[in-house]
Amino acid sequence: MLSLLPLMGFAAQKSDTFTAPNGKAVVINHIKHASIHIEYDGRHIYIDPVGKRVLPETDFSLMPKAHIILITHEHSDHYDPIALPQMYQPTTAVYANPSVIDKVHRGIALHNGDSLIFADDIKIWAVPAYNTTPGREQFHPKGRDNGYILQLGGLRIYIAGDTEDIPEMEEVKDIDVAFLPCNQPYTMTVEQLVKAAKTIMPKVLFPYHFSETPIQQTRIMLAGSGIDVRIRDYK
Repeated sequence: MLSLLPLMGFAAQKSDTFTAPNGKAVVINHIKHASIHIEYDGRHIYIDPVGKRVLPETDFSLMPKAHIILITHEHSDHYDPIALPQMYQPTTAVYANPSVIDKVHRGIALHNGDSLIFADDIKIWAVPAYNTTPGREQFHPKGRDNGYILQLGGLRIYIAGDTEDIPEMEEVKDIDVAFLPCNQPYTMTVEQLVKAAKTIMPKVLFPYHFSETPIQQTRIMLAGSGIDVRIRDYK
């Protein structure tokens, strides 16, 4: 059973704790923009960790070393070659789309549709992330970048990456926690995010990567949907 914490106000909370079906805690730490840190069963998982390239600066050398690093694509607000070595330990597993792995020279390239088992209770799926609106396709072309579904002890987390409300979201099922981006023209409009949320129907939704978008509108537009919209400070 998913355990939900009460909603806190925007910018008031930097972490959320969930109880996975296996009874273990999953702590999600909201770093900034698209950078996320997840703690599970003594393991540290980072998604798109960026240090100086996105303000405020984050010093990852002061944070726990990574067991897993997931990178969605090579844009500078998602991939930071300076921050990554600060997080490595000998056993750190790096998973990314092929173009990032070509730059990192470490880790395993995941294409859309690939999946792996890191441990009995940690599974990872790479899913599509791309633009569809005419004139935006060049930002995130189809087939290049990844979103991820991360399953921790049975808790299913969808990190969409930079994407619009693509048809493949129809196949994203049984999601407990979803991260959906909202900063047009690069990702989704508020209306697209709401449509995507209603397609996926996560129990908890964290809009992220929203820059100056009036993100509070998502909570209003999803009122009564059954989705717990939690807006955190990603700035």
